[in-house]
Order: sequence, then C-alpha cells, then structure tokens
Amino acid sequence: MTATVSVTTRSRTQMQDITGPVQQAVSETGVGDGLCVVYVPHTTSGITINEGADPAVCTDIIAKLNQLVPANDGYGHMEGNADSHIKSSLMGSSVTILVENGRLVLGTWQKVFFCEFDGPRSRKVYVKVVAERG
Repeated sequence: MTATVSVTTRSRTQMQDITGPVQQAVSETGVGDGLCVVYVPHTTSGITINEGADPAVCTDIIAKLNQLVPANDGYGHMEGNADSHIKSSLMGSSVTILVENGRLVLGTWQKVFFCEFDGPRSRKVYVKVVAERG
C-alpha cells in the first residue's frame, strides 16, 4: 500500500517535520516489521532524516545550503529556480526507514523532514511500507 502525505510549505526554503504523518501511514498498514520508503516526487524538494529536537539544526542546514548554492548565481536554467534543483539533488528524493513492531526505527533525536526549496507550495510525499517476509 502507498499512502500520500500532503505538505503545505510557507516559505521558499524550509524543512518541515513529517515524522508524525509518516508514522501514521505506517500504522494504518498494520505492518509489524519491514521497511518504509518515503519518496518525494518533486524536482525542487527533498527528504532527509536529521535531528528534530533543536530547530537550530534545520536553520543551520538551510543556511549552509543557501551559502553553497545561492539563489542567483548565473545558472543556465531559465525558470529562476536552478538552485532549488541543485539543493534537491544534494538532499535526495527518498529515505528508507526500518519498521519494527509497527513503529519507525529512528534514533532518539531523529525526525523525518520534508525539504522545500521552491515554495511556498502544496506538495505530496509518498509512503510505501513493505512487510518483512517470514
């Protein structure tokens, strides 16, 4: 089963914690043990797992990405969002998370983040849960 998580972003660049909706999608499958793939089908956004306890971590990641890949840097892409495409490639479009006893296996401080690089927008994230054979 594939679930869809809707994400609405409020700024051009932001990281939004989607751990709760991803866990809800896992719970709704009834799968006890397996894998959860979280996939973003957009070329100007990404997905990552990182610390969720201190909001400064996301702020620092965004600041460094903006420093490394500035918005207007003479890119050839004509839509004005080349930096968003590059940041998306750096972050990646999917993560795979272990599922045990119906719960995402994340470290104490880890959260799943949707990464917006060309917002604000309404986006979709797909969650696919695969049960362990056995």
